Amino acid sequence: MKIGKLDTAERCIIVAELSANHNGSLKTAIETIAEAAKAGADAIKLQTYTADTMTINSDSEDFVIKSGTIWDGRKLYELYQEAYTPWEWHEELYRIAREEGLECFSTPFDRTAVDFLESINNPVYKVASFEITDIPLLRYVASKHRPIILSSGIATEDDIALAIETIRKVSNVEIGLLKCTSSYPAPYEEANLALIERFKKDFSVPPGISDHTLGHTAPILSVAFGARIIEKHFIIDRSIGGADASFSMNPTEFKAMVEQVRIAEKLIGRQTYEVTSKARSGRVFSRSIYFTRDLKKGEVITEDSVAIIRPGLGLAPKYYDQIVGKKMNAAVTRGQRVQLELIDE
Repeated sequence: MKIGKLDTAERCIIVAELSANHNGSLKTAIETIAEAAKAGADAIKLQTYTADTMTINSDSEDFVIKSGTIWDGRKLYELYQEAYTPWEWHEELYRIAREEGLECFSTPFDRTAVDFLESINNPVYKVASFEITDIPLLRYVASKHRPIILSSGIATEDDIALAIETIRKVSNVEIGLLKCTSSYPAPYEEANLALIERFKKDFSVPPGISDHTLGHTAPILSVAFGARIIEKHFIIDRSIGGADASFSMNPTEFKAMVEQVRIAEKLIGRQTYEVTSKARSGRVFSRSIYFTRDLKKGEVITEDSVAIIRPGLGLAPKYYDQIVGKKMNAAVTRGQRVQLELIDE
């Protein structure tokens, strides 16, 4: 699938998630984008919402977080008020990203956010894991006929199938599907990276990972399972704090991840028996058949007159049984390569 000018068919696309890591500062947001580019990101992703488009300001216990997260005890409304990216920043952030050579796109959380992102020509829509069951939102996003990336998160197999079916009924757009564990940070034992392979097989989509584990082991390993998109939270310095700081990568960590992902891509290669040029040149160190003593024309080749030895410049060993016992049709010297034309049929 395409993310702007990027293509998952060419290489794994690595996305730096800005999220709340601007900490309410436009200057920090701009600096974060620049640092993400230096660290090797291909794209930067924003989130487009306000506290009022996410929830309501209520003191009811239903609206207080208490599910074993790092935000437990906080009201949803207050968290989103703190974490949101002001909409008036978006155009400038998209412009800065382009100047830094990054693609920029966002996650909308309601129809008004979709309309706003359309007004600034957002190239791709990311649907967050907690919104994958919001079928009306998915239909509306699909109606814009742009590529869509889904995070699995809290979704069951049926939820994922319904989300993809909903999108495809509205528009024949490209769809990416990211394995996501909706825990912050996510325990390693819940990453379940093996599912990435199933995503491609079951849903015919380019798969990937939206990773919330600590470190870069999961993103690197995900490449071996076929990940074509890797999304990771990015922050210029965890010490500035913020809602997502504790499970976000700093520039040094992100750069190391990118470097290791690129190495992993080279290591995986292609499913082919084709011998590489380096391997072909190395075949000189394989074995072949050589004469181990002088032989006259008409003399019979015996086992002690030939040997399978290095280098591999002579006749292939598979011909050994075929030539032993045959007569020479020319004289040869010790150390000469065995060639079929020197031997009577």
